[in-house]
Parts: sequence; structure tokens; C-alpha cells
Amino acid sequence: MRILICEDSALLREGLVRVLEDAGHVVVAPLADAGHLDQTVDETAPDLTIIDVRLPPTWTDEGVRAAISLRARLPRLAVLVLSQYVEERYASDLIASSDGALGYLLKDRVADVSDFLEAIDRIASGATVLDPEVVAQLLSRRRKDERMQRLTDREASVLALIAEGRSNQAIAKTLHVTEGSVEKHITAVFQKLDLEPDESGNRRVLAALAHLEHGGSRPATPGGTTPQMGTNR
Repeated sequence: MRILICEDSALLREGLVRVLEDAGHVVVAPLADAGHLDQTVDETAPDLTIIDVRLPPTWTDEGVRAAISLRARLPRLAVLVLSQYVEERYASDLIASSDGALGYLLKDRVADVSDFLEAIDRIASGATVLDPEVVAQLLSRRRKDERMQRLTDREASVLALIAEGRSNQAIAKTLHVTEGSVEKHITAVFQKLDLEPDESGNRRVLAALAHLEHGGSRPATPGGTTPQMGTNR
């Protein structure tokens, strides 16, 4: 198999070259960054490209953006993305842009040579191979999303205001409803988020965290201070 490697760590890059060549594969190019990735892919016509998620110059998302771009331009090119840690957003973006012949593995998996080479073969044959840790975190994120989707628009608005640290009275004033209505909405939010009753007021904090993890924002209060969670309910 003809394989292109794009990995900024010289040690890992050379290690991958050795492992792959010892297994009978041909490494057509070992690149340290994605600057000439497209050109090199066109010139060498690899069967599979191995790309690090984070590459120079910013070491943020150059690698995964390059992988998504390659997938869009060359749908038949098999791509394996390597990452030091599970990065849910990048994994989700990559999977959403893919239709088979894709891998997302943690770099620790490369240490098990036989498993790594097996993953390479499966990806090249058109399979999608995801690291177990990636799958676990994506499923956890999906469960969180499903909980949030249970909320009505009004309940979501109430939760967003809870996350801003508003009291029930302030929420009622903002939404132009009674405090009794706010109480009912908050009770419904707790139930739909599967938050069990307690006597410490933690449910309010946990609900706010669920909102923030789902992508909600908590603006700063005047003066730049961080709002505190009310203890109502």
C-alpha cells in the first residue's frame, strides 16, 4: 500500500515510516506539516494518508482541516487521523464529512503495532475505524445532547437564564411571567435533565453546567464578575 504521512513529531514520523515499511508498505512522503500536503498527494497518489490533528504553525486544527479538505476533494482517498487526546469537535466534524475509508485513532494505539497495522488495512479496504475512547466520548456527548433536546423553547430560555446566575424572581421579570410559572419550568427542566432532588441546591448548578456543555454561553455581569448560581430550589 502507498502511504503518505503528515506528522510534525520527527520521532513519531520516523517510527511510523519504519513500522509501515517493515510491514511491506511504501511510504511515498513523510511530511512535517500540511503546507504542501495537497500538492504532494496529487504528485504521489497515495492509497492512504496519515495526518496528525494538530500541525504547525498553530498546532490547533490544521491537520483535521486538511483531512476534511482532502476527503472533500478526493472522496476515495483513505484517511487516518492521529490525535494525542480525544477531541470531540474535530472527531465529529471529520466523521460528518466522511463516507467510509476513515480512521480516528489515539497515538497510544500506534504502540500496539499489530493493532495499528490491522487498522490501516481495514481503513484502506473502505472501513471506518474509530478509537474506543473516541466512540465513548461521542456517545456521552450525544446522550447530553438528547437530554437538552427534551426541553421546550421556554424551558431552554429559563435554563439559559439559570446559567447566567439569575434568581427565579429575575427570570420571571425577564420573561414577563410569574414566579410560579418559573418554578414549574425549572421543575420540568430538572426532570428532563434527569437531575434527582437534593437539599443542597446542586441541581441548579448541574442544570447550568449541562447548558454550558451543550454549547450555551454565560455572559459576564456588569463589571466583568462571574455570576453566581442562585440557591432557589
